Amino acid sequence: MEQKSRVVIVGAGPAGLATSACLNLQNIANIVLEREDCAASLWRKRAYERLKLHLAKEFCQLPHMPFPPNSPTFIPRNAFIRYLDDYVARFGVSPLCCRSVVSASLQSGKWVVVARNGRSGATERYVAEFLVVATGENSEGFIPPLQGLHSFKGEVLHSSMYENGERFEEREVLVVGSGNSGMEIALDLANWGARTSVVIRSPVHVLSENLVRLGMTLLSYLPLNLVDNLVVFLGNMKHGNLSKYGIRRPKEGPFFLKMATGRSAVIDVGTIAKIKAGEIQVFPSIKMVEGNQVTFSDGRTQSFDAIVFATGYKSTVRTWLQDDEGGVFGEDGMPKEKPPNHWKGENGVYCAGFARAGLAGIAKDAKAISQDINAILSQPHTN
Repeated sequence: MEQKSRVVIVGAGPAGLATSACLNLQNIANIVLEREDCAASLWRKRAYERLKLHLAKEFCQLPHMPFPPNSPTFIPRNAFIRYLDDYVARFGVSPLCCRSVVSASLQSGKWVVVARNGRSGATERYVAEFLVVATGENSEGFIPPLQGLHSFKGEVLHSSMYENGERFEEREVLVVGSGNSGMEIALDLANWGARTSVVIRSPVHVLSENLVRLGMTLLSYLPLNLVDNLVVFLGNMKHGNLSKYGIRRPKEGPFFLKMATGRSAVIDVGTIAKIKAGEIQVFPSIKMVEGNQVTFSDGRTQSFDAIVFATGYKSTVRTWLQDDEGGVFGEDGMPKEKPPNHWKGENGVYCAGFARAGLAGIAKDAKAISQDINAILSQPHTN
């Protein structure tokens, strides 16, 4: 089977949906291919129950559709899924699900995308003038190599497989990773009665939801370093000196780090209080695992029943994207160019959702890509 379209979009997460919606508004034909059996599968199938958007809703809306005025400032997971369903219906986005892309190559000036239909088993070909990679940064869960991890006798899982802490009650659980997911999963485990520990390897800023919202709002009016200094001061006023609990603050400010490296501040939703109360232990990096014993870099050793890796994701785009010489992606599957120049490559290839800028970055990418494709198609020589 072969289908032709102006644009093929790979991935039906928020980035793919937003790009398709923007193209639909320009009356540009597009096909969205999704390997899972539903759109936004990361949110539906691989997100823990208590998750909500950590940024205020005004920084998380997709193009051309704000959240309803009566929605809460910080949108819960289920409400965000409903928002995405409404978005798909409103803009006529129709993802083709269960299509796992095998390859995408440039042939005679056209992009040929080969996908395997997970329902029928058939191989399908899609031909387009433009290719949008919208598989994003979070394509596949990443568990770092650890000496002796194979010998661990308990349960090992990535955060994408964690739902809630109910079945971990009274068990010793180690959470590896101190980003927002790791810190919130540690809180959830503690609330369910697990004896919880968390690995905080690197320095990290700890801020409240409202402080982050204040900082993001002020960035439209004040210099970056002034906003950073203000939110760090207010964060210290709220949380105090956390170094005695094993949490060090980076030298650079939180918003500078976000723009420079993509790493977000931890938005505390109650974990810090549990750490201060001794209900969650903090450990430095792991040195080795031997059976159920985990040895840390400071020499401490402790036995655990389960390890949850909240260690992020990796891009898999380089496993299937061919003919990207001098184009968008580096060997790590991330854009070679830093934002704001990351979204467009050569020969009609684009990427959406790789700016490490959350849903706001996705919205910018989708609008930029649709506008650029529309401008190219509007040129007199374009057939």
